[in-house]
Amino acid sequence: MGQIIAKTTKVPSVETLKIQSGGLMLMALIVIGASGLSAGNYALEVGFQFLLLLIMAEAWNLMAGYTGLVSLGTASFVGIGGYTLVGLMNRFDASLSVAVFAAGIAAMVLALLVSRAVFRMRGLYFTVGTLALAEALRMFMVNSDYFGGATGIFLAKDSPSLKALFWMAFGVLVLTTMLMQIGTQGRFSVLLRAVRDDEDAAAQAGVRAFRVKLGVFALSSFLIGLAGGLQALKLGVIEPYGMFGLQWTVSVLTVVIIGGQGKRFGSLVGAVLVVALSEALADYPAVHLLLMGFALIVIIRFAPQGLAGLLERTFNRRAQGGVK
Repeated sequence: MGQIIAKTTKVPSVETLKIQSGGLMLMALIVIGASGLSAGNYALEVGFQFLLLLIMAEAWNLMAGYTGLVSLGTASFVGIGGYTLVGLMNRFDASLSVAVFAAGIAAMVLALLVSRAVFRMRGLYFTVGTLALAEALRMFMVNSDYFGGATGIFLAKDSPSLKALFWMAFGVLVLTTMLMQIGTQGRFSVLLRAVRDDEDAAAQAGVRAFRVKLGVFALSSFLIGLAGGLQALKLGVIEPYGMFGLQWTVSVLTVVIIGGQGKRFGSLVGAVLVVALSEALADYPAVHLLLMGFALIVIIRFAPQGLAGLLERTFNRRAQGGVK
């Protein structure tokens, strides 16, 4: 009887796994949204930071995990987004919605402007080039009196409430999830993986690699710019060391490495663990750094595809084990 059941059991396919991953993201959105309805100030604060980190990790995962564009320039687009929002609201009295949207557009424009230069480089050279871009922008802002120099600029208007900020970030996450779901399914996902695995071979097969990379780079930068604008809105002040700081890149890398590059729900898993550990050890920063470093070493050594990849492999083994 057991053999008959095993033979007639339908084994989940890769496409089924993708559908289930999308379902997990939808369930996560429902849970996050429901939690925001009755959350207190502390929960809203943590939730807001979690949402921003997840948005940026999803955008970075689209670049690195799905397209092979390993960028260390996350801070460039966070900073541009933040400075754009504050500048528009202070100097032109722009509305909140316009300023936030413009923050994303400014980051996208920056990506388009530097794309030809950075896309001339590949692999490690591209990675270092994006890091150099972030550092160059930071030093420019530090030495520019027009942008407030090292002391930065205060937002002339009052920041929205924590609840309002939470729901704004939640809205951006919903947009990010929709775009990721579209971009990682169907024909476009095939183009992304073709460029990631072998750009030259993809080009010979008729794939317009530059356009694919440009579209992903611009879209990811737009989403990160939105997150940067929201961060500036919450803080009420921007300065180069905070908005263009390397900590943005390190945080996003940590989330994606722990969760899993190129895995649909990898960023979600990584963000939950990183934020939870950060809050649990907030009073012990040295211990937090030690454990985070240890976790990264273990993940890279024993689960290079992250925790999401580990879960998928376990799922596949159990499915294959049911077929004799």
